Amino acid sequence: MKAEIVIFDPTAEKAYIPAVEEGIEWTTERRGSPGKLTCKVVNDKIRHFSEGSMIQLRVDEKPVFSGFVFRQQRDREGIITITAYDQLRYLKNKDSILYENQTADALIRMLAQDYALEVGVLENTGYVIPYRVEKNTSFFEMIENALELTTTNTGEKFVLYDDFGKLTLKRLSSMIVGTRQACLLLDADSSENFEYTSSIDENTYNRIKLIRDNEDVKNGDCCIASSPENMRLWGILQYVETMKEGENGQAKVDALLKLYNKKTRSLKLTGVVGDNRVRAGSLLAVNLDLGDAGLQSQLLVERCRHIYQESEHSMDLTLTGGDFIG
Repeated sequence: MKAEIVIFDPTAEKAYIPAVEEGIEWTTERRGSPGKLTCKVVNDKIRHFSEGSMIQLRVDEKPVFSGFVFRQQRDREGIITITAYDQLRYLKNKDSILYENQTADALIRMLAQDYALEVGVLENTGYVIPYRVEKNTSFFEMIENALELTTTNTGEKFVLYDDFGKLTLKRLSSMIVGTRQACLLLDADSSENFEYTSSIDENTYNRIKLIRDNEDVKNGDCCIASSPENMRLWGILQYVETMKEGENGQAKVDALLKLYNKKTRSLKLTGVVGDNRVRAGSLLAVNLDLGDAGLQSQLLVERCRHIYQESEHSMDLTLTGGDFIG
């Protein structure tokens, strides 16, 4: 395995390959965070880059990461620690917008055009959002809101990520690593260790209550859904939210109860055999004995950290899906 860093000068016309210390890391998270690259390079005389310079990671000459330098840190030994992010970093920008009759993919394209971001494949999300106002909201939140509305109305889930310098949006079903017949399998032999937790302490609710905004709650303008069985087992764990204008309250409380009325389980794998196809948003097959339960399921990668050493490539993964949460 050969991991190579390429850094471009501020004009992006010249590039050089610096001497890199071991321990390149590439991390992706499924929601609300850009892809992140960290590495340590030797400060030689030909170095000519700055914050904003393009930086790329290639492994065995294949493209893995493309982004921009956001931070440099130097030490007395002449080593520069670089922190770079992919294009999703610019989705942290905030603005206030109003849009009508737009799909989520059209919203992403509009934001990308306004802020000069490169766009790749944006799959058609299908659902047209009639009207929405976003006030002083990050682009990440705007897009997440649009995708949640799409999922609520179509049942389809989508993953937004940067594919070597191009914003990409794909259906979750398109994110299988491998094929449906031969999905990448993780088992006891493919990782050094795992951390498995089950809980009702976070993101578990057995009573959902939605209150109409700017209305008198005493008049009963609220919607409630509950699980008497789990309320007896766990006590009352209540979730309260304000309904927005035009929302179907009963449909939403029923959907939220279905989502939250269960124990949560988290699964983290460390020292997994590295595979550059795996990123946050990927779907993997997992076959593990977790002690209180056997797991044979297809899970979603919520967070992925790749570590490249001189001759080794490993991953740390946080997995979700079914009753598993990040």
